[in-house]
Amino acid sequence: MATETIPETDHPLDPLAPEEIESAYEILTDERDVGSESLCIKIELAEPSKEALAAYDDGDDVPDRRARIVIRNGTDRKTIEAVVSLRDETVVSWEHVEGAQPSIAIEEFIACEETVKANAEWQAAVERRGVEDTDRAMVDPWSVGHEFVPEDVDRSKRLAHGLSFLRPSEEAGDEGYAKPLTGIHTFVDLDRMEVVNVVDYGPPDEDEPLPPTGMAYREDDVDLRDDLTPYNVDQPDGPSWSVDGRKLEWQGWHMRVGWTQREGLVLYDIGYEDDGEVRSIIDRASCAEMSVPYGTTDINDRFKNAMDVGEYNIGRLAKSLTNGCDCLGHMHYWDAVMNTAEGDPNVLENAICLHEEDNGTLWERSDWRTGSEEVRRRRRLVVSFVAAVGNYDYIFNWYFYQDASIEVEVRLTGIDSVSAVGPDEDPSGYGELVAPQLTGPIHQHFFNFRLDANVDDGPNTLYRVENQQVPSGPDGLDPMGEADDRTHNPGGNAFYAKREKLTSEEQAKDLIDSLKGRYWQIENPTAANGLGKPTGYRLVPGDNVEAAVQSDSSVMNRSGFIKYHLWATPFREDERYPSGRYPNQHPGGAGLPAWTARDRNLEREDLVCWYTLGVNHVTRPEDWPILPVQVYSFKLQPANFFDESPAIDVPPQHAIEGQDVPGHGHCEADADDD
Repeated sequence: MATETIPETDHPLDPLAPEEIESAYEILTDERDVGSESLCIKIELAEPSKEALAAYDDGDDVPDRRARIVIRNGTDRKTIEAVVSLRDETVVSWEHVEGAQPSIAIEEFIACEETVKANAEWQAAVERRGVEDTDRAMVDPWSVGHEFVPEDVDRSKRLAHGLSFLRPSEEAGDEGYAKPLTGIHTFVDLDRMEVVNVVDYGPPDEDEPLPPTGMAYREDDVDLRDDLTPYNVDQPDGPSWSVDGRKLEWQGWHMRVGWTQREGLVLYDIGYEDDGEVRSIIDRASCAEMSVPYGTTDINDRFKNAMDVGEYNIGRLAKSLTNGCDCLGHMHYWDAVMNTAEGDPNVLENAICLHEEDNGTLWERSDWRTGSEEVRRRRRLVVSFVAAVGNYDYIFNWYFYQDASIEVEVRLTGIDSVSAVGPDEDPSGYGELVAPQLTGPIHQHFFNFRLDANVDDGPNTLYRVENQQVPSGPDGLDPMGEADDRTHNPGGNAFYAKREKLTSEEQAKDLIDSLKGRYWQIENPTAANGLGKPTGYRLVPGDNVEAAVQSDSSVMNRSGFIKYHLWATPFREDERYPSGRYPNQHPGGAGLPAWTARDRNLEREDLVCWYTLGVNHVTRPEDWPILPVQVYSFKLQPANFFDESPAIDVPPQHAIEGQDVPGHGHCEADADDD
């Protein structure tokens, strides 16, 4: 195991180091009055422009290191966004963002819970449910969204919506999700840190207000299986990767590993080495936003629609990863350097994990005539992080394969968001019982991935590709009335891959169609492989789902990116987040819907593709008390990027292990002792 504790910033895209965060906040507060009670929501790298990065690559000096700082001045109820030059030690921009609510800080979550628990009206609501010791309760602050806020609560205030649960004891490790105090809704003004409204709709059953059973899932709380034998991943010669600070190389892959407090893991300058040349594929890649809408009409749950990236800063909610649990084998870790609400550096150790995995067969060929057999094992590189967002845990894995393909995967686990119901109540459809008197409402998860494409240094053009059937018959005409071989289908078996160039933002708005095998191809019309074909990469969907909310709903207004699985835009420096810079409490319409309404040109452009990965979650008892990981992904595959398979030169297993088995790519099996 290796850990990159705090790498030096030797590249313009390296995240800010602790001393840079400290210096940035000091420069800001020395030059400007941020307010004595203000919160420093985030301090992170103001990334250099593409022009500045290109000049740096050509030999110019490192661009000015700048920090972007977001401040919430609670006294004046103002959100300030500033940019500080670390080189010149001065504030280069200062903006009061009118009406904006920045993401909620961890310190606000903690203070919000304390504020709610000290409130007499909330305590009385808890006691009405037969709870004598209100200290055993826990409060989860949710973002309030925009709709479903009580009419007597001022929406212009900085708000949180507290849901309450009862822990079995006051011990720190005990969780209360098995016993939700359903019906209690507490609204807190985070700027003043005071309760502004407690709404109590009452428990689902006055006689039995709490579900009868608890939840046990920890090692000491359950009877563990005793029939698993050890499984060890051994790499006696170390890993196959090369790491230099934030620069990562493996099996032809080159990239830089970054981090932001908002997005978590960010990958820059993803390219593949081909005949000594590193060819560009993606300039910047990240999960840029999430939306988790709940579908129930129940008044206690219908408001839920967490936007975990923009409202909560999913990077700030990342976990410190542990050897042998989140990753196996030989690992390398990077820390994440962020900030506290006081503007001090905060170092999360082991936030990003790097390791290799065996992943089955890469390719295989057996020739019955000659008796020759060739088998290659597939290995993949994993760059990952894990975020604990309230009850849910999200695992983000970026896989890089030896055939030059990429897979982006999300694993959902943790604890379902649940509510109490009466003993005879079964909310089948809008929710499912996961335990007695405990229901998990139906909901969806949407992850929007921003892929700043740059295939072979651009420009790039986007195509939709899908199966096209050909009508049966010996002859035919195309839609223009001209003869076309693709209408000649005497056997009825003919179909072909139809390519349609998507030349504008409106054309590029698209949904998956797995029945037609639909995918999208990003091509460079100015570069060609050995066959004369434009070089490209395919974006290939995996499992996905359509958004089930109504088009005029608050969810769709605020999370408009969930309407389509694919969006594409021409690159603009300020178009970074699909629901806008400040989605917290925003009424909606910002981000992708607003940008693409201009219907800008996409042909031969610096393209940004935005892929929305959707997950449908109809809960079940098997999800309780812990949700086994639900796995969803999409892929990026080379298409005419090479002249032949880039995986042809992967050695057989015996050559890797140094065995003397010439002439065959056999894998020798271990024999059972008996």
